[in-house]
Amino acid sequence: MKGSIAILAGGGPAPGINSVISSVAKVFLKDGYRIIGLNQGYKTLFSESPDIVNIDFAMADRIHNQGGSALEMSRHKPKDADFNTAFFVNNNVKLLVTIGGDDTASTANRISKFLSANNVKIQNIHVPKTIDNDLPLPDGIPTFGYQSAKQEGVRLATTVYEDARTSGNWFMVSAMGREAGHLAFGIGAACHYPMIIIPEMFNRVEVTFERILRLVISSMIKRKILGISYGTAIVSEGVFHFMTEDEIKSSSIVFTFDDHGHPELGNISKAHIFNMLLQRKVKELNLNIKSRPVELGYELRCVQPIAFDMLYCSLMGMGVKMLFEEGCSGCMVVSGPNGDISALYLKDVEDADGKVKPRLVNMEGQKSKMVFSQGLQYIEPVDYEAARKFVPNPEYYDFKKILNWETV
Repeated sequence: MKGSIAILAGGGPAPGINSVISSVAKVFLKDGYRIIGLNQGYKTLFSESPDIVNIDFAMADRIHNQGGSALEMSRHKPKDADFNTAFFVNNNVKLLVTIGGDDTASTANRISKFLSANNVKIQNIHVPKTIDNDLPLPDGIPTFGYQSAKQEGVRLATTVYEDARTSGNWFMVSAMGREAGHLAFGIGAACHYPMIIIPEMFNRVEVTFERILRLVISSMIKRKILGISYGTAIVSEGVFHFMTEDEIKSSSIVFTFDDHGHPELGNISKAHIFNMLLQRKVKELNLNIKSRPVELGYELRCVQPIAFDMLYCSLMGMGVKMLFEEGCSGCMVVSGPNGDISALYLKDVEDADGKVKPRLVNMEGQKSKMVFSQGLQYIEPVDYEAARKFVPNPEYYDFKKILNWETV
């Protein structure tokens, strides 16, 4: 036995995790390594009894195309004081493979430095995962899980749009996205949603509930002018990341609060918040429009990966071994558009505070400009006269005025 390869997954699930675990296990088992899977991420790694799973070929072969993660995940982030060498020494670990976002990768880097300082040399290679697509990979390369989550989101969002048409209602749809709007944008654009709202749109004004509601109402009025009584709007939950706490509290939605007095946004549906506020505004304006909330969240994270992610994750799993043999450590494995493997070192994408800067939707890109200028329906100056049938001040609901895009 040459030693052990340890694998753990941190953060939240994303389609393709099992494809990564399967591929890493198979290529290293072939060369005589022991494969150790760690349940609960970093949570039990430094305990007296780490929760481990010995991964053999049969298990690796079985899980390849499954959603979710065969290894239980955790968001636990250990402190430097928690570190010890026991697990790595006792199991003769040669490589720590981490699957996750920037926090998971940064923690692995800290652990590697600690072990080196204590004369235990291991390599660590990270496989970048998130359905948010917000890790700073080279242009055109998605994070794994994004395409599968988007596909499932499009399937659900399409049925919601059909429900809107069938029932003559509007739906307020919220999609996951911690800071970036890639998922909401991708789903909304694919489904021809009449309104897409992502945090990146607010590049000239502050993000407020009032502006979000005005954007949706702009679309509602435009559709009425077109003789269409139904519609859908999709909002990225990432807009909350850019709101002030006072703005969030001003919504009059009843939140629970954490020990620091911050609203616990994870305890309430974002779609519910948007829809409640929208219904109040619609009634004030006597628009006679019913709307309903739909949350696209946890149901996207553990779907079976589509072919793109199964192959993509397999290539990255094989790429881990390639980088390991080249002596790489403290890096992310990247599989380019043509499948070529390269290493992206964390130090090259961190800011001065050691935080990995998220990759946002490029509002200057041709794709974004086409979708926002041609793909949505909203009030423009040419609509003012017709819009006055529904609101006395259509200028207030002019899409570009709301976002201060008039000079764009």
